[in-house]
Amino acid sequence: MMKIVVLDGFTLNPGDLNWGELKSLGDCEIHDRTPPQEVLTRAADAEIVLTNKTVLTREQIQGLPRLKCIGVLATGTNIVDVLSARERNIPVTNVPAYGTKSVAQMTFALLLELTQHAGHHAQTVREGRWIRSADWCYWDRPLIELDGLTMGIVGFGRIGRAVGELAAAFGMKILTHSRSQRQTPPSNVLFVELETLFRKSDVVSLHCPLTAETKQLVNAERLSWMKPTAFLVNTSRGPLINEPALADALNAGKIAGAGLDVLSVEPPPADNPLLTAENCLITPHIAWATRAARSRLLQIAVANIRAFLSGRLQNVVN
Repeated sequence: MMKIVVLDGFTLNPGDLNWGELKSLGDCEIHDRTPPQEVLTRAADAEIVLTNKTVLTREQIQGLPRLKCIGVLATGTNIVDVLSARERNIPVTNVPAYGTKSVAQMTFALLLELTQHAGHHAQTVREGRWIRSADWCYWDRPLIELDGLTMGIVGFGRIGRAVGELAAAFGMKILTHSRSQRQTPPSNVLFVELETLFRKSDVVSLHCPLTAETKQLVNAERLSWMKPTAFLVNTSRGPLINEPALADALNAGKIAGAGLDVLSVEPPPADNPLLTAENCLITPHIAWATRAARSRLLQIAVANIRAFLSGRLQNVVN
């Protein structure tokens, strides 16, 4: 039986999923977390290594002579030196499209909190404010209806399209900008230039991959294009945003608010300016983490390994 080592299984499966199907494929060793200095020791005898966020560098890949396959327990594969793996004919697999609906849902969870402030007002009720209220209702932040507003979606792949479907259900107009307009857009979606999207949207939502071209896509200049009443939502990748520039824009009231599920460094350092920026909602990278999405992720990851063992490769990125 092949030796399988999972370097960091806890975030995928903190206990509510079953590793049984993976364990049936070989001699399986599962670690909740693996610090960098222990990767070579723990994976020394491994023929298959699965990793979520634990980095596999060129040196580590070269230092694992028995390694035959690397499975990434996520869609993005930037944590693995895929070129070094290819030099050794080691396939690197990923798990695409497992969390489309969950990420789209989180996009609107952030947007609805920015516009309806349900969580905020619920907290004020728990603190006793309604009990003490002179009126039968109160609100202390603007309540904004989405119907008729314009949603600008940067990146129109699977997740961008799912967000567009939800935006349409709320009665929003939809603009999008995409590097690759492979398919005919739905009749209610208008493809525009990036500057037009930033200037005309009431909500800008990011759904593009992190590349050299998209790094710090949202910078001071593009933030200056946005309406002062507009919101920015990012459930994609943290480095798409120049964080000091966004903090400055929020604190100066140049945009109305931001909802972020991702940051450039995770966990963030205490001095990240967005942690204290005005009207900035930050959640700890949980858009992908519904039980349904994690279950699909595990099923696809296991299917990738089963395909490798049977001589068929699927979801190979290198």
